[in-house]
Amino acid sequence: MSNKSRIVGASIGNCVHVAGVYRFLQLAEEMGYRSIFLGPAVPVQELVRVIERESPQKVLVGYRLSPETGEKLFQELAQVLKERKLLGKCTLFLSCTPTLKPIALKVGIFDAVFTGEEEFTDLVGTLRGVDTSSPREQYPQSLPERIKAKSPFPLLRHHFGLPTVEETVQGVAEIAESKAVDVISLGPDQNAQEFFFRPEQMEEEYTGAGGVPLRKREDLEAIYRASRRGNFPLLRCYSGTNDLVRWAHFLHETIHIAWGAVPIFWYSVLDGRSQRSLEEAIRENQEAVRTYIALGVPIEGLEAHQWSLRGASDAVAVATFYLACYQAKKLGARFYVAQYMFNTPPGIDPWADIAKMLAKKELVEQLADDHFTIFTQIRGGLAHFAPQEAIAKGQLGASTALGLFLQPHIVHVVGFSEAIRLVGAQEVIESARIVNGVLRDLLLGLPNVSGDQRVRERKEELKEEAWFLLDTLRKIGEREPDPFLSPRVLAQAVRSGIFDAPHLRGNREAQGKMETRVVGGVVRCVDAQGKILSERERVKALGW
Repeated sequence: MSNKSRIVGASIGNCVHVAGVYRFLQLAEEMGYRSIFLGPAVPVQELVRVIERESPQKVLVGYRLSPETGEKLFQELAQVLKERKLLGKCTLFLSCTPTLKPIALKVGIFDAVFTGEEEFTDLVGTLRGVDTSSPREQYPQSLPERIKAKSPFPLLRHHFGLPTVEETVQGVAEIAESKAVDVISLGPDQNAQEFFFRPEQMEEEYTGAGGVPLRKREDLEAIYRASRRGNFPLLRCYSGTNDLVRWAHFLHETIHIAWGAVPIFWYSVLDGRSQRSLEEAIRENQEAVRTYIALGVPIEGLEAHQWSLRGASDAVAVATFYLACYQAKKLGARFYVAQYMFNTPPGIDPWADIAKMLAKKELVEQLADDHFTIFTQIRGGLAHFAPQEAIAKGQLGASTALGLFLQPHIVHVVGFSEAIRLVGAQEVIESARIVNGVLRDLLLGLPNVSGDQRVRERKEELKEEAWFLLDTLRKIGEREPDPFLSPRVLAQAVRSGIFDAPHLRGNREAQGKMETRVVGGVVRCVDAQGKILSERERVKALGW
């Protein structure tokens, strides 16, 4: 290992507080450095001897006690480094209290001073030697580059959209200035999602319901301009529930959308968010995926959690999760965002939730290669958040902690107040900081839960059942070149009940015959008498 890859850390003088120094060195090691930890209460002369001997690229000094003693130690360090002709030979950081920061800056030997109030991007940037005066270098504007720049910390994403464009513009500016969120996902109202390109069909009494009432190009352009400050967050937006291809071009042109999110089956009569028939929706959704890919925009498959939100079996969720990823790869995607929604449906046990997510992840990882990169995105399920803020804040922390076992590239932060009211800018910022607190304590050094027997057995059970459903799909489309891409076959899989959910009862495009219960913390299919059914038994009863 070269000298430039070394970093030395120590708390000096009589200071025994080393937790911050130690965590910083852990982060450095995650980024490829070789760390040398000298421990607490290290004399200045000893620290300098190590610097002289090891020639490190960076040195982290810790001191968190009295300002008077701190000032003397900082001056002593400056003097000894000057005498040994070591000033400027390495980058010096200081970890201290906010009270000590102005004193340290006055002494003038530290390249950066950390007080615990910094965002993760600041810490990562200093280790990478990023020019923090250049927003373009510090905050890359493509998803893959942004993920790489912030690694090993995940990007934080949050939905945002207030009842007026003016409020939304102001809120986006406030969020960007805070540097709390890396990706702002705009949520238009349903009128915009369904009828932006058909304004004559809008129902004005629903203006602002569920999001920001986007009505013209200038609305999105104003929102984008408001985001060009602070940490220059990436922007994305719902893909629309009609005219998805036009939306793709429009969002690429106006907000430089970070990635597009498109389902296979949804935004149709299946969920009522448009009046497109199932097969029509599948065809247009696939064309929207192709469009984003042609524009060079990464794609996310909004699929599996749509089934889980409607009470579907875990096996259906796992199978459709694989289908969405498979479709993106076959349609030519280079980068894919795989979203794992935890706590859905509410009542699933944490170990069973992890097993379901690991089953999904292991299936899609088979699709990854040098030309197809999969980014892991985690989030809590909205339906499980309590309408009491204090409880919901705890649930936000808990769902984030559970998701970290998947080693995410992106954390989709759910605002703690979303079960109560629209989330304002300050609530977005606070929610993101709650998640940052979880990351600081748990991101590095979590155990591997895949060896847990219950997790392993449930994961393998789900993978087997998901493959069974996918094999059944192949039988339906045995005469098709690729049944997994055929709109006819995919629509038939829903109409015949292969893919089904309890909440689809009465839907003209679905069976709605599936019954599920949370049994022993696990989502299970059951018959009319409550007896647990395997997917094979359920599908056999359908005549397949």
